[in-house]
Amino acid sequence: MIQIFGTLKNFDVKTAQRWFQERRIPFQFVDLKEKEMSRGEFDSVVDAIARQVGSRADAIEELTDKKSKDYASISYLDDGDKADKLFENQLKLMKQPVCRNGKQAATVGLAQKIWESWK
Repeated sequence: MIQIFGTLKNFDVKTAQRWFQERRIPFQFVDLKEKEMSRGEFDSVVDAIARQVGSRADAIEELTDKKSKDYASISYLDDGDKADKLFENQLKLMKQPVCRNGKQAATVGLAQKIWESWK
């Protein structure tokens, strides 16, 4: 089952939902304002993205919204602390949407080319 993590006010989240709906691909929407990712979900997303980008540190960078007004609070941290801070502040610091297909595949932002392979 595909999961989309984000908020209803985010334009890219709405675009992702519409993309899956138009292709009749079932998904579960998880509103980060109501329920953030568990530690296990977060770690599996980071691991899946790390397989695409090369390392866990690069995956954390990929997941971090550098345009967020709260980014300055983590920009100076080392990789381990950055991951913990991102987990603790998902709503404020994480790029949206985060789409997850099981434990092995995940994307951040709009990634229609990767989603095509999830059908």
